[in-house]
Amino acid sequence: MEAAGVATPVPRKRSAGHRLADLFHAHPRLQVGALLAGPVGWLVVGYLGSLAVLLIAAFWGVDPLSGELSKNFTGENFKTIATDPVYRDVAWRTVRIAALVTITDVALAFPIAFFMAKVAKPRAKAALVVAVLMPLWSGYLVKVYAWRTILSHDGVLNWALNPIGLHGPSYGLTAIWLVMTYLWLPYMIIPIYAGLERIPDSLMSASEDLGAKPWTTFRRVVMPMAFPAVVAGSIFTFSLTLGDFITPQLVSNTQLIGNVVFSNITNNLPLASAFAAVPILVMVIYLLIARRLGAFDHL
Repeated sequence: MEAAGVATPVPRKRSAGHRLADLFHAHPRLQVGALLAGPVGWLVVGYLGSLAVLLIAAFWGVDPLSGELSKNFTGENFKTIATDPVYRDVAWRTVRIAALVTITDVALAFPIAFFMAKVAKPRAKAALVVAVLMPLWSGYLVKVYAWRTILSHDGVLNWALNPIGLHGPSYGLTAIWLVMTYLWLPYMIIPIYAGLERIPDSLMSASEDLGAKPWTTFRRVVMPMAFPAVVAGSIFTFSLTLGDFITPQLVSNTQLIGNVVFSNITNNLPLASAFAAVPILVMVIYLLIARRLGAFDHL
């Protein structure tokens, strides 16, 4: 029974804000979802949305008389790319350059990353990390124009080689290979360095204690464990080379996929969209092969 003359307190109604706070507090996953809603939404709309429009536009056409864009569904653009030897040569040339740049970057990056991860002392390691990242702080065009100056007929390279009767590669496919190898090298070094850092030194010591030679230790212990990091770095170097159009335009007259896409955007958007789908298809195939080889199991 209620005491005489004492009023029973009426519970205050909680506001919508308090109820919402209680809901988030009771559901941690809902908190994470709310935090990621903005970035994920922007990714879906800004990136995946534009990619979807690109792929849809690849099935459009251009009226041969008026030059107007026709949104009727057609597969002629892909047929043209598949049957025209010029487009096939451009696609194959681009894939070759991307593969060559990736292989060269792996060959250059692995010793550097290994020295950083397993040999260098802490202060030297920090300095080397800064040295590797420093080229990324300068502008892309600045680096490409610097290489254009180096490779020119009157550039530094020819000036250094002329006394011994040699000359540089000048502009062309070799120039594209050199410049892109330089541009994307940090993107290969850092993943390999991070992968090597995760390998315990005790494993290599144990391999040596069991009588394995350095090459055997590298082949049987280091390389299998660092392979996912190599694949991660190769994704950057391979994909960035496939889509680049500025470097080929500045240091060569040779056409790659990016140049063909760029030159056709204004006068034949559907064909440019269809050709832009080629690097996407190549990367999908590459990732499927890498996954089948188990490269992503320990990433």
